[in-house]
Amino acid sequence: MESEARPDLRFLDAYRLRKTDEYSSVFAFRRAIRGRYLTLHYRPNRLDTARLGLVVAKKLARRAVARNRVKRVCREVFRLSRFELPGVDLVVRLTAPLGDADRDHLRRDLVGLLQRLPR
Repeated sequence: MESEARPDLRFLDAYRLRKTDEYSSVFAFRRAIRGRYLTLHYRPNRLDTARLGLVVAKKLARRAVARNRVKRVCREVFRLSRFELPGVDLVVRLTAPLGDADRDHLRRDLVGLLQRLPR
């Protein structure tokens, strides 16, 4: 049986933004796409893969459970679509109160933003 080449769907450290300077450079580039709940800030990088950073403020999601849910959903959407994305640094920021939004609302919002990302 032949094994098919499958994309690597893991979320490794190489795919994360960690340092303050990395986040600052994305915000300084001043390119963003706004959705219902999330804003996607982006900046081209010189790497062959996309990297992700997350910003979820307590002001908009008071409970840690809600903040963690937002981060989990965003990481999962990124993990599954990373191989289709160009080489960019992304920062996903929660910009509207969640209210009655569930995982599916967040997932659809981020998928829509990623589809609008310039290639």
